[in-house]
Amino acid sequence: YAAAELRADREVVLEAVRQNGQALVDAAAELHADREVVLEAVRQDGRALQHATPELLADREVVLEAVRRKAHALVHAAAELRADREVVLEAVRHFGWALRYATVELRADPEVVLESVRQNGLALEYAAAELLADREVVLEAVR
Repeated sequence: YAAAELRADREVVLEAVRQNGQALVDAAAELHADREVVLEAVRQDGRALQHATPELLADREVVLEAVRRKAHALVHAAAELRADREVVLEAVRHFGWALRYATVELRADPEVVLESVRQNGLALEYAAAELLADREVVLEAVR
């Protein structure tokens, strides 16, 4: 509800996103590209990643921070980060179903899938076909 000039004021926006990461949505467009502002926003609420510019959606540190707070944020990450094993592992440790946003290759990675089904057995649905016949993976999913 702030005036446009205040929504473009970096100091005001930084304070706002520290209180509520989703406040990024109301910030001036140029602040959606400000790495520090976006990092603060996703530290408070990983869902704020959806309001970042494409360049920041491809920033590994920004995306890792977002998925640590809200694993579902992986859906907004650039394709190359949805193919990044460490980023995907971080996401599935917190939200098994984040496996569905991973690349086909990572859905076939036994360690990634095991982490995913440990968190939520129903995430098995997103595993590669060959892992559906893997005894260890299936046992972990049904535990």
